[in-house]
Amino acid sequence: MQKRRVVILGSTGSIGTSALKVARDIPDRMEIVGLAAGTSVEALARQAREFNVRNVCIYDPSGAAGLAASLPGAQVETGEEGLCRLAQLPEADMVLISIVGTAGLKPALAAIEAGKDLAIASKEILVMAGQIVMEKTRRAGVQVLPVDSEHNAIFQCLNGSHGGPEAVSRLILTASGGPFRTWNREDLEHVTLEQALKHPTWSMGRKITIDSATLFNKGLEMIEARWLFDVPMEKVDVIVHPQSIVHSMVEYRDGTVLAQMSSSDMCFPIQYAVTWPDRVPNSLKQLNFSEIGRLVFEAPRTDVFPALDLARRAGAGNSTLAAVYNAANEAAVNAFIHGQISFPGIWKLVEAVMDDHTPADPCGELAPILEADQWARRRAAELLPSFSRPC
Repeated sequence: MQKRRVVILGSTGSIGTSALKVARDIPDRMEIVGLAAGTSVEALARQAREFNVRNVCIYDPSGAAGLAASLPGAQVETGEEGLCRLAQLPEADMVLISIVGTAGLKPALAAIEAGKDLAIASKEILVMAGQIVMEKTRRAGVQVLPVDSEHNAIFQCLNGSHGGPEAVSRLILTASGGPFRTWNREDLEHVTLEQALKHPTWSMGRKITIDSATLFNKGLEMIEARWLFDVPMEKVDVIVHPQSIVHSMVEYRDGTVLAQMSSSDMCFPIQYAVTWPDRVPNSLKQLNFSEIGRLVFEAPRTDVFPALDLARRAGAGNSTLAAVYNAANEAAVNAFIHGQISFPGIWKLVEAVMDDHTPADPCGELAPILEADQWARRRAAELLPSFSRPC
């Protein structure tokens, strides 16, 4: 049995802490050799001591001295360059990237360059630069293993079939629908930050929780799936499944549908990514179908939650529009968190920024993508006063 030596970038967030639970559960298959966090010095130091990790990175340089004092003898890195160095550790086999936003892109490319397999939980990597990342992984001969429960589910379903990509009719991503899936359009104008942060199923960070409430999270997943599994955007679909038991499905051209099911615990997809292609016993909660009783599915209300239609538009080709979709959403979510726009203002601001952008083919280069990202953030800031919440 192969033991994976793993670097975790974003170890103090929800995905990172789940990954460490997996490491505790299957120590004969998973060893932690590097850890990185944004600003949480104390939490990062505790993790490093528990797993005897000597290579760490704190993204905020102001935390470096405190981290070094807490971990005598450790190699302490900082910033984006530090993340990239950690991603290229000679002793690592795999880099798990769970950094929120665009900060994981360059470390992902650095890991690929060093011949490391990627376990990806950061959607932005493939949303922004899907073609570039997947082409580089193919050339380098490394694996991209999805950690998002939905993409991991599709990965498992595709591995369970002998048919190639041409046999796939649809990839069906499931969505919980978030806390407002039954609300009408008018009531969404009065959504508070506290309400938006109460996800009915998952415990996640603030940004991804709000993205789940708006369905932008699912829109990002659609674009990610398009690149990860090399299918056109029209073959990526979404169904609302509030119970979050079926994590996604693959429909084949003969009408057969394969679904992956498990309890709602991110440890399941993380473990599969680490132990693939093996399946390893663990202590996680097993499904009890008699307790579940029935499974519910609903069509997404795209007229009320337009993030999915915007995603189809952004991901239809290979252009900078997907980077604009992602960056404008990050800016809009930040504005909502700070009380500057209403909950529906998130969709409106993103659409306005997309409307103002002239999409371009990046031609396999990272620079046009990063330029589009920065342009979208500036344009969102310029347009923000037009969408401000009334006093």
